[in-house]
Amino acid sequence: MKVIAVSVGRAVRHNIKNFIELTAIDKNAVDGPVAVRPLGLEGDEQADLTLHGGLSKAVYAYPIEHHAFWRTVRAQARVSPWATPLRPGSLGENLTLEGLTEDRLWIGDRLCLPGCVLVVSEPRRPCHKLNAALGFDHAAKLMIESGYCGFYLAVLEGGTLQAGDPIELRPGPREVNLRELFRARTGTAR
Repeated sequence: MKVIAVSVGRAVRHNIKNFIELTAIDKNAVDGPVAVRPLGLEGDEQADLTLHGGLSKAVYAYPIEHHAFWRTVRAQARVSPWATPLRPGSLGENLTLEGLTEDRLWIGDRLCLPGCVLVVSEPRRPCHKLNAALGFDHAAKLMIESGYCGFYLAVLEGGTLQAGDPIELRPGPREVNLRELFRARTGTAR
């Protein structure tokens, strides 16, 4: 388990379906250590603090294991060629991770990195801005149907993190599974 990329972005005005909206969904990978504070990563912003950010949603993480799915559906939607990889940060994630998928995580699990400790707080619920970020109208719906939602993290111990950092998973109380919570919240429980 490790950090593949650390991405940050600033809130900018973007034309989404003929409406000018403020969004920070477009994140870009950065090199070197990034400071982690209670409200998120240095250099990162959230445009709508009612849906993103805050103490319980300070950092958004997404498994790289799901990138192949998005690459395929984007090619099917004729947004990009089949072989085009998905850029880290494309889904609005701050951390692109390897080895930690939603079905393996529980609310309260701790991700211990060399320079900080993060806690799994809740699954992401996608909004319409994901459609614009990925370039096709049904991206948010596909995230809900697939359960490939990623997850928010609270900062338990601030510090720094960077691409390549190993992650040690320390189990929390194991009462609420992240994937099951996402399915319950989105009405897609199986």
